[in-house]
Amino acid sequence: MSSTTDQAANDQMVSASRVIAAPIEKIFDIVADPRRHQDFDGSDTVSQAQLGPKRLKLGAKFGMRMSIGPVPYFMRSKVVEFEENKRIAWAHFGKHRWRYEFEEVEGGTKVTETFDYSTSLSPAFIEKSGYPEKHKVNIAKTLERLDEVATTTA
Repeated sequence: MSSTTDQAANDQMVSASRVIAAPIEKIFDIVADPRRHQDFDGSDTVSQAQLGPKRLKLGAKFGMRMSIGPVPYFMRSKVVEFEENKRIAWAHFGKHRWRYEFEEVEGGTKVTETFDYSTSLSPAFIEKSGYPEKHKVNIAKTLERLDEVATTTA
């Protein structure tokens, strides 16, 4: 499947899209299950879901064990956008958002992942740390892994 990455119209968003040959419902269910996040995380930072519901919804809170290299940490997030089979986004204490949008298209489902730091408490820190560029690569890997998970599991 093809993947495109670009700097969105808003300079504080990084997005990529991929068409995945699976139904919207199946892909959305994977993303809405925090226990599955480690299965498709392209940044290799998500280790394991530690708290929260089995299925996310608006206002749901969940926590993940994560690590950057050998340094482990724990991150709590809250679902801040939700429309069943259309869109889901969460944010943690820094207030930037990870958003997934789903659209039925010929050949399957177009999934768009966006790192939106326009809502961040410190967008300057995010830019100085190089996260927008790093996340372009991570998002492409995430969509590739999501494709593999959605098309190879029952």
